[in-house]
Amino acid sequence: MIRVSTRGRYALRAMVDLASHNGHGPVARRKIAERQGISSDYVAQLFRPLQDAGLVEGVKGPGGGYRLTRQPGEIRVRDVVEAVEGPVALAPCLEHGAGACPHADHCATREFWERLSTAVKELLDAHTLEDLRNRSDTLR
Repeated sequence: MIRVSTRGRYALRAMVDLASHNGHGPVARRKIAERQGISSDYVAQLFRPLQDAGLVEGVKGPGGGYRLTRQPGEIRVRDVVEAVEGPVALAPCLEHGAGACPHADHCATREFWERLSTAVKELLDAHTLEDLRNRSDTLR
């Protein structure tokens, strides 16, 4: 089964939560954890690679927490997923390039996996945190 890990799903939920509170100052890790049903420690683990990717920044001290580094409409779902999951590649030969696979030149399935990976990337690129935040607002 091909699936996004819990890490990817929870990171995206936490980022949509930040997008929902964008412009209201830093959001406490504990608040994100409570609203999303994720442990506070796990939220901290998720936000490390998101910070490394330049998507969020931490604010220390009283009233501190996390905030987006860009507007929600400028952060694509793919940015979040790749920050915590790594590159979107549905087969190892796509992640490491054709040279890493001894069958690449004569593999009947490689082109299929490449096209499927491209379609997934395009879908992830087609949606932003703002899109998901807006969807979240309609579900409340």
